[in-house]
Amino acid sequence: MGRSLGRRFRWFWAAYAVSAFGTWLAFDAFALIAIIALDVGPAQVSVLAAAGLAAGAVVAVPLGPWVEFRRKRPVMIAMDLVRFAALVSVPAAYVFGRLSFAQLLAVAVVVGAADIAFTAASGAALKALVPSEDLLVANGRFEATAWTATALGPPLGTAAIGLVGPVTSVAANAVSFLLSAAGIGAIGGREPYPDRTGARPRLRARDLSEGWRYILADPALRPLFFNTVLVSGLIMATSPLLAVLMLGDLGFAPWQYGLAFGLPCVGGLAGSRLARPLLARFGRHKVMLTAGTLRACWSFGLAFVHPGPTGLVLVIAVELGLITCMGVFNPIFATYRLQQLPPDRVARTLTAWSITSKATIAAMTGAWGLLAGLTGPRTAIAIAGLLLLATSLLLPRHDRTPEPGQARPVAAGQKIDSVP
Repeated sequence: MGRSLGRRFRWFWAAYAVSAFGTWLAFDAFALIAIIALDVGPAQVSVLAAAGLAAGAVVAVPLGPWVEFRRKRPVMIAMDLVRFAALVSVPAAYVFGRLSFAQLLAVAVVVGAADIAFTAASGAALKALVPSEDLLVANGRFEATAWTATALGPPLGTAAIGLVGPVTSVAANAVSFLLSAAGIGAIGGREPYPDRTGARPRLRARDLSEGWRYILADPALRPLFFNTVLVSGLIMATSPLLAVLMLGDLGFAPWQYGLAFGLPCVGGLAGSRLARPLLARFGRHKVMLTAGTLRACWSFGLAFVHPGPTGLVLVIAVELGLITCMGVFNPIFATYRLQQLPPDRVARTLTAWSITSKATIAAMTGAWGLLAGLTGPRTAIAIAGLLLLATSLLLPRHDRTPEPGQARPVAAGQKIDSVP
């Protein structure tokens, strides 16, 4: 982890770190604002989480092809500025007494679409900036940074909400995107324009679906695609329900809620540090299969949360196990995915992946909000936990990575390009 990847990567890493910290400082901020400042119930909290993701995903559909043939760092800076402008409108409206549920929905849509475009551009930028053999080192550092930010951000953010007001963490998150844009601009060096050979002057339906066609035609990426999308969807669908259960029914304070999700993130930091030695000893496929299976085994325990210190300890223990497994799985998976993608399809494929993930989270969040209305939050959380156990069946049981020199599968109608 001490290996130097150069000054330009350090600026990239610094930009990621500041925006990650800002994002986790505002962990579940919109849900907390809706509950505390606007006095809404579980159904509306779920709608807020679901509608923003779903609409953001729809808006982002044409962004993959658009990003693919543009320089990635200017796109990342632009998306940071868009997120800053959208988020800063929330504290501004709150100060003047004009904040509404509709505004929170609109901001969630804009931020969701900008997140997808930024993620697609950043993946392609990282692949161009770092040699293939150093991608695991880079992704390990990003993973460790993300879990460090997750450990520190929620407790500080929820404490700030309790002490200063419900929109404090949103304002801090907005500023973090300004700092991220500055860090990306400081990377320096001339970023070449992407090769436009064969590019069409206008987008067609085939361009919009290129990322999905590539994923579904690839026997190595396809099972990981379905697994990661469903795991994310089921975990995130229960997040607003757990917030309502802990902050409402069980009477936990906001700082306790933040602590319950911040403290276990030391497991993510430890897992990200373990990823490389485990990979070296056991191999990529075995580590991904084991960690990917184990990460699905914890969430059912959240259905048994109860008031008081032992209930808080239960949530911390469950989240610690889950996050440690994710800390091992995520950097190895992210590196493998980037290595499998040709340079001319990175942005479109990552956009398709992000759109599907966010749309699935939105659909499941909405469905689980309705389910919680019928059965109660605790039962809905238990059902999600049981379904998560089944997602391990989607992980590939055999390593399907093509051997060196073996042709990769090509989606129907997909042009075969020579990739240097």
